[in-house]
Amino acid sequence: MTSTPTAPPRPGPQPASWLIDAVDVSRSAAWEEASERGYDPDAVVGEYVGVEYEDDASVTHRFEATVPGYGGWQWHVTVAGAGEDLPVTVSEVMLRPGPHALVAKEWVPWERRVRPGDLGIGDVLPTREDDDRLVPGHIASGDDELDELVVEPGLGRARVMSLTGRLAAAARWRAGEFGPRSDMARSAPQPCGTCGFYLPLAGSLRAAFGVCGNDVAPADGHVVHVEYGCGAHSEIEVSGAAAVPVADLVYDDSRLEIDS
Repeated sequence: MTSTPTAPPRPGPQPASWLIDAVDVSRSAAWEEASERGYDPDAVVGEYVGVEYEDDASVTHRFEATVPGYGGWQWHVTVAGAGEDLPVTVSEVMLRPGPHALVAKEWVPWERRVRPGDLGIGDVLPTREDDDRLVPGHIASGDDELDELVVEPGLGRARVMSLTGRLAAAARWRAGEFGPRSDMARSAPQPCGTCGFYLPLAGSLRAAFGVCGNDVAPADGHVVHVEYGCGAHSEIEVSGAAAVPVADLVYDDSRLEIDS
């Protein structure tokens, strides 16, 4: 059997040459592993890819894996040796994704998979114990008005929104449909901050957000940014004059008498 030329080792400390040259031993180990998995070794152990330095006494040889459903994966065979006159031993054989392999997306815990709009009627979604959007109610949240409310008898809550949670909500609302950069806001004659139907929020968000209370406005019942606006602003005045100027004196040409 002819060994495939080895790929250049990585820079830095290098293992002994007999480990780098142990391509045949590594290929045999890959064949054995493939056979134990029920594959035809000649069909699923492909071309030699290269060698990776592990430490002074071990390296990993890589081979293409032509296993169905594992496009771009590789056989990784780690070999080790204690000396040139001692046999090279196989430490482990693994099937691992290569640099261009198709792999599954990073696993996301189920409680973090819900997205805005996913929660339906009757669904229950508990918050995580380490949710950084919340802090215990007895800890200062950084919002003086909110902190004062929390300690009032009968109104205390186990947890309140943290500064992180409030900043995240503010950023989300500002960038949303009822923020200052929406198409409706950019075409509005005046902002919500000067509208009589604008109901400011309490606490630290008061300066930037409120709720629209105009039943004919598109944002009725929604949190709006102070710089949002629409055509239903309370202070809009529409002139009752005719859009087209009318002359004060009108002549009826049909009644003109023309001298002959």
